Amino acid sequence: MNSPSSDRPTVTGWKKALFLVLAGLFFVLGVLGAILPGLPTTPFLLLTSFFLARSSPRVNAALLRSRFFGPILTDWQEHRGVRKDVKIQAIVCVVFAVTAAVYFSPSSLTIRLPVILLGSIGVAVIVRLPSTPQS
Repeated sequence: MNSPSSDRPTVTGWKKALFLVLAGLFFVLGVLGAILPGLPTTPFLLLTSFFLARSSPRVNAALLRSRFFGPILTDWQEHRGVRKDVKIQAIVCVVFAVTAAVYFSPSSLTIRLPVILLGSIGVAVIVRLPSTPQS
């Protein structure tokens, strides 16, 4: 698989260290996005792969082979989109997390409304992502 980032040379020195730190930060945000409503996963994974491809192609290749994150990144690199089933799963997860947060939170609107708003933004981001051709 050829990705657009594979044509670029890897960085060295302080830039490599910076890119690895950024890749780590975006990876953590991506993992949190898989758990928290309103925080997207895919954009952070794309940024993780971008910085890893330029600082550690070997680690990026491992990320692309991962069972959980690999298909999302591969679909984006090859088709510039996300599979419909992945979008549906993401939306279901956001709706479930928001519903649970609202249900178990105190009855205060100052807590419930931001959760609902962030969840709605998350769903809107997911819906707006391009779908892969085979979707």
